Amino acid sequence: MSCALVLQYLLSGITSGGIYAIVAIGFNIIYNTTGIINFAQGEFVMLGAMTAISFSAWMPLPAAIAAAVIITSLVGALVDMVFIRWLKRPTVLHMIIITIGISILLKEAALHIWDEKVRSLPYFTGNECSSIAFFGAHMSPQVLWVLGTCALVVLLLTLFFKYTLLGRSMRACSANRTASVLCGINVKNMVTFSFMLSAGIGALAGCVISPLTQTQYECGTPLAIKGFTVAILGGLGNSAAAVTAGLLLGIIEALSISLLPVAFKDVVAIGILLVILFFKPSGLFGNKEAGRLKEF
Repeated sequence: MSCALVLQYLLSGITSGGIYAIVAIGFNIIYNTTGIINFAQGEFVMLGAMTAISFSAWMPLPAAIAAAVIITSLVGALVDMVFIRWLKRPTVLHMIIITIGISILLKEAALHIWDEKVRSLPYFTGNECSSIAFFGAHMSPQVLWVLGTCALVVLLLTLFFKYTLLGRSMRACSANRTASVLCGINVKNMVTFSFMLSAGIGALAGCVISPLTQTQYECGTPLAIKGFTVAILGGLGNSAAAVTAGLLLGIIEALSISLLPVAFKDVVAIGILLVILFFKPSGLFGNKEAGRLKEF
């Protein structure tokens, strides 16, 4: 295998890894507030992309993306207020079933609104024929948008959760719900905001990756599986680690194609998830607390 071909596999892996990482960040936001996993996160990604595609037909692309992020954020808030807020002390199993059900509802709604056609946003820079040459390998300029968006989101979230009162309040809700209530924190509002933030970032992710992956009503579930794998691999709640884990998984998948048929690429991801859950459930960069799901 030539050096140029190896480099091409690495660039392909970085592309996929950046996509997985930005989806995994959405999982971490809700986990940081509630301690549970939202399996409808992939549908937020799909919904944001499809909404932006619809708006881009009659408004500039930046405005279409902004509108899609806002609308998807409101859908996230609605999901919490309709399906989550009224529950009293649900178990992890209850939340898994509920969020899977929400995922199915959003998917079916998207099918009725946009049908089965595959759509995509235009490339932010250049077009599908544009590429950046790098020592004999080639990469789409859109990959730089994915990686740049991922890095910016991680930076802003790190600052948000560490230095703002709202961010610290959201983290307190995850650490100890009862103590947060005693401190005067409105836990229900914090959960609603976490769903809004997660849905908005998911929508932004869907818009950025749409030119590369294309978008269909059922594209959310595969992305959610890969995003969940990356979130577990990096350590739940750690967005910076999710980027590293996403790039690692993407590179492993890309290199596996040189040894195995393409159909086995997803098997590699699921196999890695099972190994991590069995031997180190806290993830590669997580602590023991991240290794277990808490009650809501």
